[in-house]
Amino acid sequence: MAIAARKTKAGAPAKAAGKAPAKSAPKGAAKAIPNVPTFNKEEELHAYREMLLIRRFEEKAGQMYGMGLIGGFCHLYIGQEAVVIGMQMASKEGDQVITGYRDHGHMLACGMESRGVMAELTGRRGGYSHGKGGSMHMFSREKNFYGGHGIVGAQVSLGAGLGFANWYRQDGRVSMAYFGDGAANQGQVYESFNMAELWKLPVVFVIENNRYAMGTSVNRASAQTDFSKRGVSFGIPGEQVDGMDVRAVREAANRAIEHARSGKGPYILEMQTYRYRGHSMSDPAKYRSKDEVQRMREEHDPIEQVRARLTREHKVGEDELKAIDAKVREIVNDAAEFATHDPEPDASELYTDILLEPAQA
Repeated sequence: MAIAARKTKAGAPAKAAGKAPAKSAPKGAAKAIPNVPTFNKEEELHAYREMLLIRRFEEKAGQMYGMGLIGGFCHLYIGQEAVVIGMQMASKEGDQVITGYRDHGHMLACGMESRGVMAELTGRRGGYSHGKGGSMHMFSREKNFYGGHGIVGAQVSLGAGLGFANWYRQDGRVSMAYFGDGAANQGQVYESFNMAELWKLPVVFVIENNRYAMGTSVNRASAQTDFSKRGVSFGIPGEQVDGMDVRAVREAANRAIEHARSGKGPYILEMQTYRYRGHSMSDPAKYRSKDEVQRMREEHDPIEQVRARLTREHKVGEDELKAIDAKVREIVNDAAEFATHDPEPDASELYTDILLEPAQA
């Protein structure tokens, strides 16, 4: 299904790009567009591998959480993989990513090692924050990933700050700040919108609308459920995008990133997506029906869409697809093995990374 791109021009209401609503689309979904961009075989294979890595990693993380190997909060990205992979396919070296606490997929998409991410989840020395941050607090300056943030909406202000640094340095980089439909109602988000447009900062605000925030439907929590319009009063253009189709995501990301990189200021992308699991591992998700989740899995799964195109249009055999899956599982199993047996941090680590040490004379 194509959930479609609907572009919101500043100061004007959006118009549906398609003529007929997609069949069996959840309430509030945008209308279908007929001209979804195409991928060549290499692009499809790349998207398939990268999304499958996130899916298998998150499945393993959920399993390890159930075994008691991962503590605290753990928010899985299963179902939303096309959003971050499509965005990364459109980005350039040096562009930055910052997000909230549903962040493992973003880390992997940025090129962070599976071992380091999983080891942080289990609180081990080899984790990206040396076992002290857990699921919500991992960073990698090397990969231009600036977190993982536990405070709802906090990453939007920080993402605008990254954009300000890029603007100040004139380095041509773009900051991509991801947040959800729940965080979109935070006041600091609109303060950030205002400053970003006022100063024409190179920021793309990516709203991952999975429709339920922490457990409340957008129709009950948001007066304006078309999140692409959230920047209209500031003059920020926006689009609604089928966040379950990696091709549509990359196409919209190309436009948004180019807009920001060319000095025209920020851009909003509302990615209409869906999480298959609860808000976190402790959420039974009783606020939606099992039939709804099953329908999304069967009809709109981002990975299965790519798999179907690979077999149908590019004549990729079942053996090749199984080999890709086997390789991905090997990477994830290796990460889990490492994260299980890597030593825990020494007690002295409690006192590190707290104060900035003064420069020596």
